[in-house]
Amino acid sequence: MGASTGGALMGAVQDFTDFVSTSSNWWGDRGIIHRSIEHMRLSVASVVVASAIATPAAMLFGHVKRGGLAAQSIVNIGRAIPSFALLALLFPLSLQYGFGLGFWPTLVALVLLAIPPMFTNAYVGVRDVDPAIVEASRGMGMGERQVLLRVETPIALPLIITGVRLASVQVVATATLGGLFGFNGLGSYIFEGFAQQNDGKLLTGAVAVALLAIATELIFSLIMRRATPWLSTKHDLDLLPPIPVPL
Repeated sequence: MGASTGGALMGAVQDFTDFVSTSSNWWGDRGIIHRSIEHMRLSVASVVVASAIATPAAMLFGHVKRGGLAAQSIVNIGRAIPSFALLALLFPLSLQYGFGLGFWPTLVALVLLAIPPMFTNAYVGVRDVDPAIVEASRGMGMGERQVLLRVETPIALPLIITGVRLASVQVVATATLGGLFGFNGLGSYIFEGFAQQNDGKLLTGAVAVALLAIATELIFSLIMRRATPWLSTKHDLDLLPPIPVPL
């Protein structure tokens, strides 16, 4: 049994090595480079759209300290709905209204996935700024907009960046589901590998997505250091733990 399992594992690794070492598998519309670029394009677009929707609203609610809990409850509904279910619902609508396969239904599902951690971290980060600091800023003659942008936002910035980081890693991982609905990203290798019993394709997609997720984590660690140089020691800034990707 052990020898059989070890042999299967070695065979899968060999198939992976053969696949990535074949130059023709890197080029063209179905090549590793093209699919990696498409995967990153979808992920970046999803994070940017979600951030544009969630972060300003969350900061405003956190500043006024009213209505935030209700908005947060509505936003968190996105966590209760698996991304696969969202894609299954959005796919026929996308076809019906002429948006086509792949990109647009997957984008909407990923945006809905990314909003909750961004909204929650930004809202709590601004809301929990020391009231004494806020009052002192107003006493110096600052208007509400200046207080939000020049006082509360810099203090809340570590939590805001953490929310974007958590959302980005989730989006990179979950974007693989788009392969089931016609999106030509790295997820296509995983589903093609399953369908064709091709371990080389399957592992290529899985390893590439894992590397992208790790790279995303490292990039945001660098952004955190650059954006918050006053944090001289490492703190656990994660308001939310990483959320398992729902399949």
